[in-house]
Amino acid sequence: MSRLTPFTQRELRDAFSRFATGVTVVTTRTETGPVGITANSFSSVSLDPPLVLWMPAKSSSRFAPFTECDRFAIHVMGSGQSAISNGFVKEADMFDSVQTTFAADGTPLIEDCLARFHCATHAVHDAGDHAIVVGKVLDAQHREGDPLIFAHGRYGGFAQA
Repeated sequence: MSRLTPFTQRELRDAFSRFATGVTVVTTRTETGPVGITANSFSSVSLDPPLVLWMPAKSSSRFAPFTECDRFAIHVMGSGQSAISNGFVKEADMFDSVQTTFAADGTPLIEDCLARFHCATHAVHDAGDHAIVVGKVLDAQHREGDPLIFAHGRYGGFAQA
């Protein structure tokens, strides 16, 4: 694994893809309606106070709604929910295709996801070609089931060791 030349952006991306992640869909409300985006850059940050983070790309046409909103929800996708994830990769408004309710503050909430975190925006930090959006968790819910996994540019499932 030693090298004599600098790594390329493609090599870096391929190396990142070796780290398996869960899959989330993040939603918020805008003046023109609900918006969603698929993200695998999600992490817990703190239990006290309850904080999570995710990182939208600056190149995304949906960057501004998520870095300027005051409320959002992160939905952890379960196995068998790749169609929902794929839908929000391609379109911001897939809400007619998924069972959705709305929080009292108007945040769109996807039903039957593996876990859901309804958040207030706590901080937004610059991070190269992304932003780090930190959310204070207002509510957290979950159900039993296996997560949807993403690695090597494709979906997979959780295997028992």
